[in-house]
Amino acid sequence: MSIITISRGTFSGGKSLAESLARRLGFACIDREVIVERAAVNRVSQQELSDALEKPPSFLERLQHKKYMYLVLMQAALAEEVQRGRVIYHGNAGHLLLGGGAPVLRVRIIAPLDMRIRMAQERLCLTAEEALHHIEKVDRDRRKWTQYLYGVDWGDPSLYDLVVNLQYVTIEQACNAVAALVQTRCLEWDDECRRRLNDIVVRSRVRAALALHAATSHLEVEVESRDGVIDMKGELPSMDELPEIEKVVREVPGVTGLHLNLDALPPAVHW
Repeated sequence: MSIITISRGTFSGGKSLAESLARRLGFACIDREVIVERAAVNRVSQQELSDALEKPPSFLERLQHKKYMYLVLMQAALAEEVQRGRVIYHGNAGHLLLGGGAPVLRVRIIAPLDMRIRMAQERLCLTAEEALHHIEKVDRDRRKWTQYLYGVDWGDPSLYDLVVNLQYVTIEQACNAVAALVQTRCLEWDDECRRRLNDIVVRSRVRAALALHAATSHLEVEVESRDGVIDMKGELPSMDELPEIEKVVREVPGVTGLHLNLDALPPAVHW
């Protein structure tokens, strides 16, 4: 297994576990800031992306297409960053950003509230009451963010392959447990895993290219990839947009073919 995602509440030990695992396994360790920096291109700034990830859904509910664009850019950046494998990502819903079928070990780490409060007090110089308020707010916003964007409960254990509770387990012990799982043969990559991840990368590149191209940035279409062959479904304001879509997609690295299953939106009804 060459990709590990670590999900955690704020001050739950996720960063410490990620760094410990990276040293143990010789993996790269990346966080949300790395992905935001890579995703912030052209008309989208790092601050815009950070705000979108930190603020509750109400911020994006007013900007539906912005939400789509941010997700597209973040997914493409993360897919590119982890493509070579041997990497640990700790940040916002990495296992969900990579999409279904990705060869990923999905780890969730939790910790007792009193432990989290102490850690927040030490790092942020807060009182116990202030630390509790901070933790509750950040966790609440992250839960809303995940529910809004993906329609799932952030804490649902079925979303993860392994849940580690630090109540009676140290970071070192947790690291040993995850490392042992990673190093078993049953989790090694094979050609099928590489193919699936390559398809995730290609489809993410296509969605990002369309979102950033002036003539197609307004579109929100479904994109799938199989061995680099793109299958695109959705509805367009006008079928006249097909040539521009085809031009953008065929210029994306890794695309080997294109099937366009697109229909025109029904005409608007005026009363």
